[in-house]
Amino acid sequence: MQHALTLLPKEYSLLLYDGYRPFQVQQYLFNYFSLQLARIMPHATELELRQATKKYVAMPRADAAHLAPHLTGGAIDLTLADRQGKALDLGSAFDEMNEKSATRYFEHNLNENPEACQHRRLLYNCMTQVGFSNYGEEWWHYDFHNMAWARRVQAKIACYGAIQVTIHDHEIKEIRYQ
Repeated sequence: MQHALTLLPKEYSLLLYDGYRPFQVQQYLFNYFSLQLARIMPHATELELRQATKKYVAMPRADAAHLAPHLTGGAIDLTLADRQGKALDLGSAFDEMNEKSATRYFEHNLNENPEACQHRRLLYNCMTQVGFSNYGEEWWHYDFHNMAWARRVQAKIACYGAIQVTIHDHEIKEIRYQ
């Protein structure tokens, strides 16, 4: 990420929202977003809610074939900011669950928010130039050398696997890398 910063014009910085998540946090977020979507989509079936939730939060699974990216430490959520660290306008809020969160939304709706389009392009270009891949449904989500990254760039090997963490009384007691 440090290299990505060097590609930005001097008036910009990056603001990190999220990186590694323990399994318990991933489970909580999946359940939380599912409840939020249930309020937005009151007539949706359980299957429709699960599919809608999976669009914005990976299912909290640790098996290698379906590993949630944040469980590896190889996924980050971030935004473009000014030099003081104040988040800039990227057209939707971080973790907003609608079509405006798609990375290329403003590419197809240029007149809606040209500034957000420009900011998203800048963020996308600096991150992908240093090897990250973007999850297209979320302008803020980038992967590096995990399974999601490997699928997007068609790499044969992903370097980051699951990290197993034992948490007791809200403190990490043990970390095991797989």
